[in-house]
Parts: sequence; C-alpha cells; structure tokens
Amino acid sequence: MSDEQQSVQPVETTEAVEPAVETAPVSDPRTHRFECRSCGYVYDPDEGVKKVGIDPGTAFEDLDALAFRCPVCRSKVAAFRDIGPRAKASGFDENLDFGLGVNRMTPGQKNVLIFGSLALGFAFFLSLYSLR
Repeated sequence: MSDEQQSVQPVETTEAVEPAVETAPVSDPRTHRFECRSCGYVYDPDEGVKKVGIDPGTAFEDLDALAFRCPVCRSKVAAFRDIGPRAKASGFDENLDFGLGVNRMTPGQKNVLIFGSLALGFAFFLSLYSLR
C-alpha cells in the first residue's frame, strides 16, 4: 500500500455534539412601535415625531407619560398599545402558516403585492387598446 492510502483513516472523536436549538429572535422592546387605539396613529421610535419635537431613536418608554399626547387625537399614553417591531408579520401567531404564505408578509410587503398587482392589471388593461 502507498503512504496516501495508509494515512486515510477515519478519526473518531469523543465529543458529544449538541443539537442546535432554534429560538425565536428576541426583539428589543425599545424598538417596538405603539398604536393609538383611538385613532390608529402609529408611534415609531425610528422616526420620532417632528411635529412635537421628539427626536428619532426615542423609545416610547422614554416619553413623558404626563406631557406626551397622540399628535392626531390628543389621547394619553395609556391609549397606546404595543404592536411590536416594524418587521413583525401582522396577525396572530397561530394563523401565520395559512394563506399561501401571505400571512407571513409584513404590512409593507403586502402593500407592494396589492398595489403592484393593481398597477400590473391596469397596464394589461391599457395594452388591450393597442390591439386592433
């Protein structure tokens, strides 16, 4: 036998391999958006509120509970509810596996799908005028 054939032998290891545990990514509550239950206004910490002088990057928790009001309807802080981070898919967690994958889309992705489809349909409709 040649030296190459003799040197190729399986090497056994005694280390136990732990299976990878998949955990849900923990989102920072300071980056969550909050929605006013009275009017539907969404406070996004990434944007802030220029109208009342709140700088971008200010978490909802850091707002003064006595002084802050909804910029649209003037509701108090207690009227806001946590709707999660911007990239979170909308809907209940148990329903996200239904609906041909559309339920896993973020609201922005759904808007692109809906309005893109409408624009494409309108373009096809206009293309019918070119047929004679």
